[in-house]
Amino acid sequence: MNIIVSIKQVPNSTCVEINPETGTLKREGVESIINPFDEYAIEEGIRLKERFGGKVTVITMGPPQAESVLRESISRGVDEAILICDRAFAGADTLATSYTLAKSIAQIGAYDIIICGKQASDGDTAQVGPGIAEHLNIPHVAYIKKIGDIKDNIIKIERMMEDGNDVIEATLPVLLTVVKDINTPRLPSLRGMMASKKAVIKKFTAETISADKNLIGLDGSPTKVMKIFYPSIRKAGEKLKGEAQEIAATLVSRLKESKII
Repeated sequence: MNIIVSIKQVPNSTCVEINPETGTLKREGVESIINPFDEYAIEEGIRLKERFGGKVTVITMGPPQAESVLRESISRGVDEAILICDRAFAGADTLATSYTLAKSIAQIGAYDIIICGKQASDGDTAQVGPGIAEHLNIPHVAYIKKIGDIKDNIIKIERMMEDGNDVIEATLPVLLTVVKDINTPRLPSLRGMMASKKAVIKKFTAETISADKNLIGLDGSPTKVMKIFYPSIRKAGEKLKGEAQEIAATLVSRLKESKII
């Protein structure tokens, strides 16, 4: 079974800087970590390999420094890693990103299951995973909390919903986005860390995947950031003290002064 896990590197810092010209995050020189939701995707890919055999390939699109999250993935048990890196990909929105990842997956070749985290911590759109599936024209199911049996090219999965869980059957190949309830990610092993240092990371460029230049990067991104600003700092609130009737009377008085009531 060929399993592909798509992950994203996100800034490991609260001091994130924005490029004022492009409206995108400045990623160069900022330490990156594996997107927290993607850790569960990596773990589930490895567990599927342990259950059914096969190979796990992890991919990510980003600058050269994103290689660090790929090596960490290998240290956890992933077999192969691919960095999709080209300045032409810079500034991509979710549509351009999903197109680029789909073209890269097609370049890899045969696959049975693609796994993504539910969403990324720096964007929270949850659009890239389903977007990949749409570009590849394969079924996709989101919010997966359990992967059951796989038999006769049919996979049984359990999806977490607000009012309960859905049990679904889907045909392979399929793309799944997983939630944190699905597993507990393992830590890198000593053997894995040694293997990750020696591993050769493949690199895909726009030319490698035969990408349409009009569909990648800023040119391929219909979503445009028009304005970026930091929220204004609000002054601290006032805490009313005293007996309940006194507090209520003071509150009503303040609301009337502010013409709220």
